[in-house]
Amino acid sequence: MASLTEVPPMINNLDVGDDKTAHLSSSGKPPRDLSSMRHCNSTAWLIDSEGDQRCCPEGDNTTFQLVFRSGSWSDKGPKRSMEDEFICVDDLTDHIGSTGAFYGVFDGHGGIDAASFTKKNILKLVTQDKHFPSNTKKATRSAFVKTDHALADAPSLDRSSGTTALTALILDKTMLIANAGDSRAVLGKRGRAIELSKDHKPNCTSEKLRIEKLGGVIYDGYLNGQLSVARALGDWHIKGTKGSLCPLSCEPELEEIVLTEEDEFLIMGCDGLWDVMSSQCAVTMVRRELMQHNDPERCSQALVKEALQRNSCDNLTVVVVCFSKEPPPRIEIPKSHKRRSISAEGLDLLKGVLNDL
Repeated sequence: MASLTEVPPMINNLDVGDDKTAHLSSSGKPPRDLSSMRHCNSTAWLIDSEGDQRCCPEGDNTTFQLVFRSGSWSDKGPKRSMEDEFICVDDLTDHIGSTGAFYGVFDGHGGIDAASFTKKNILKLVTQDKHFPSNTKKATRSAFVKTDHALADAPSLDRSSGTTALTALILDKTMLIANAGDSRAVLGKRGRAIELSKDHKPNCTSEKLRIEKLGGVIYDGYLNGQLSVARALGDWHIKGTKGSLCPLSCEPELEEIVLTEEDEFLIMGCDGLWDVMSSQCAVTMVRRELMQHNDPERCSQALVKEALQRNSCDNLTVVVVCFSKEPPPRIEIPKSHKRRSISAEGLDLLKGVLNDL
């Protein structure tokens, strides 16, 4: 185990910046002086790349132009301090010398340290990895592990601080989603919600089996009675020594897709949003908002505002990424000449679904 005063060579090139926890004492550090709301808006263009086969799936000769437009909004909600962080980079030219985009949402707990550190360093660790850009999956997985280990070795950071990490890397038309924790990425595809990440809750069947196999226990939905997520970066007061098998994993789950013209936008949000709103409801709201004003920042704000109205009890951070400069087109439903009716039972069921939205 590395001493707390020993910092590996890697950390010298990283930027060092404080509620998922239960039954934990305060770190004793005052909350960072943040305003209750944060937001930003930006745009970048990506021209079709003819030389990279990853951008065009076999049999698809359709050519279209991606335009990355992102907007974000954060609110500390009813919490006393803000522990969320996010990153929006619509143009990676300054980072990798070519076009692309990178986005991330980091939901901190036990203080802001881990989320702030991850925000400052995760992109650098991805793009400087030896596998980048030939194997972005290996590079991203390695970056998550390196970030986790760096959090253990930085003497100026609180070892009890942790964070979930959700990132989206887009090169050409290939988008790679990486997730460790319970934030969520949802694709808006012509009005349909496509979930691109899985919430890593301790009670999730696959996570529960993994936790118990490694000797962990779950009390009232909390891993070892302390943490409400099954995967996170940091939290070294739980993980113990580096290299040891621990039920709390920093390993991200990856999902890679090739974007098409039907893919209109991506929503990335912390669990404060998804605790009170379904993925389909969020996609429906964002699509409607974009058709009205075509502004991803205002879409993010609308989702945060709606979550607060639904009594979300957590920090809230939302990032909306659009893939076109135009608003989503109106969906035309073909008229049918057949007469259809709905039973009274079906009508009651429909009312119940609509009331839940």
